[in-house]
Amino acid sequence: MAASKIQALWNHPAGPKTIHFWAPTFKWGISIANVADFAKPPEKISYPQQVAVACTGLIWSRYSTVITPKNWNLFSVNVAMAGTGIYQLSRKIRHDYFSEVEEVPAKE
Repeated sequence: MAASKIQALWNHPAGPKTIHFWAPTFKWGISIANVADFAKPPEKISYPQQVAVACTGLIWSRYSTVITPKNWNLFSVNVAMAGTGIYQLSRKIRHDYFSEVEEVPAKE
């Protein structure tokens, strides 16, 4: 049974013998880097970068459900990209607009 599943994956039109497998696989690096950036202070997060990551994830997640053959690797990496981008944007927005700013007393 395991051999037949491996054989089916190997011969799938979006399997490891095609770019349709390797492009999304390498795209996981963007999501992994974004997860690593969760430790970054929010003031160092870039709005344009995270908007691009989130929008790319959302757009390509939708696209990956309407193409033939279904490419679930492409779908999952783009859901991860959208999720990490939205999370980073929420961190940045909370920091910029909803955090309490401590006032520094002026020196006399």
